[in-house]
Amino acid sequence: MKKALTTIGFLAVFPAGAAMAGDDCFVPMADWKPRGAVEQMAGQNGWTIRRIKIDDGCYEIKGRDAQGRRIEVKVDPGTLDIIKIEYEDGHGKREGRDDD
Repeated sequence: MKKALTTIGFLAVFPAGAAMAGDDCFVPMADWKPRGAVEQMAGQNGWTIRRIKIDDGCYEIKGRDAQGRRIEVKVDPGTLDIIKIEYEDGHGKREGRDDD
């Protein structure tokens, strides 16, 4: 009985954990674009890079956008698609795409 309750408890928690990981990247390292490609993509968007790191299997760029706002951008390492942008416009953080 205890084993069945433990299994049910695990299954009840697992989907919630999977849902929270929605902006994680699951790309094999062999398929990653190089850091230089990330820098080039950032430059094409008018961003000034302060730091590029890996977070949750994705590239994470910290820096400033073309308007000078601080940004944190999560990028798919295989396609360089933007997954999420957080930027601070002087009134606090805001999520979304820069063209909202």
